[in-house]
Amino acid sequence: MSHELQFSVEGGSPEKGNFAGPMTGGAVPGAAPASGAPSGLSSSAHPIVCIFHLLFKGGALFLYLFGDSFTGKSQDSVSGANFITVTVICILLLAADFWVVKNITGRLLVGLRWWNKVEGETTRWIYESAGDAQVYNKFDKSVFWWGLYATPFVWFWFFFIGVITLHFKWLIITMMAL
Repeated sequence: MSHELQFSVEGGSPEKGNFAGPMTGGAVPGAAPASGAPSGLSSSAHPIVCIFHLLFKGGALFLYLFGDSFTGKSQDSVSGANFITVTVICILLLAADFWVVKNITGRLLVGLRWWNKVEGETTRWIYESAGDAQVYNKFDKSVFWWGLYATPFVWFWFFFIGVITLHFKWLIITMMAL
């Protein structure tokens, strides 16, 4: 079984979203974009992948910001059990985000993937990229890199606000997100 990264482009320019091949899972050549998709996503070769790239990041941020609203407590007081629930769900969303970026969006949107191979007592990290020959959709690349680099800045901002306002228990989530 080969673990080599294989990409192929058939039927036209990949800039127009005509991806096809065993690893891309991309759009069928000539297929119309999904109905009801926002205009920004209509230019994407992988609109569903772009949504999932931002979904878990946004879900964790949303829950961090508004999690105490769902607990039924006043804004000044969040019970220990409710805080733990919000923390665990945020961490699960962040873990899902890590998995999606590592295994799906990195491969489909920008052609990157990596994994760890254990051979006896040694561990080997394998990094792969699709190479310069593969051209990726500009919108997809922008969504991937902006989503990947912008969220740590947002989490750092929340960390800074947590320190300034002395809400130290919420720093647990921000440190896990960073």
